[in-house]
Amino acid sequence: MKKSEIYNETKRRASGAPLKDIINRWLKAYRLDNKMKEFDVINAWPEIMGVAVANRTSEIRIKAQTLYLKLDSAVMRDELSHGKQIIIDRINKKAGYKMINDIWFG
Repeated sequence: MKKSEIYNETKRRASGAPLKDIINRWLKAYRLDNKMKEFDVINAWPEIMGVAVANRTSEIRIKAQTLYLKLDSAVMRDELSHGKQIIIDRINKKAGYKMINDIWFG
């Protein structure tokens, strides 16, 4: 490869935007950035609430700023219902914005 070809290749790479920035702009343009954050929060459920709660959670989804949880333990459902605000705060902190306003247990 000639010196000028190496220079042009390096220049081309330097002038292009990083892939992460391009993907973030694309997600914002199609209004999918918040949906991706929701997936991140759902995937981080064991980290947010602990393994014991995650193992008892059979379904988790977010719709219209409401977290819907299906738990296979009535005792755990009762315990978590008393700490709804703590869960909401943890999720919103993880998301970086006010993603959740309410929680419904099923």
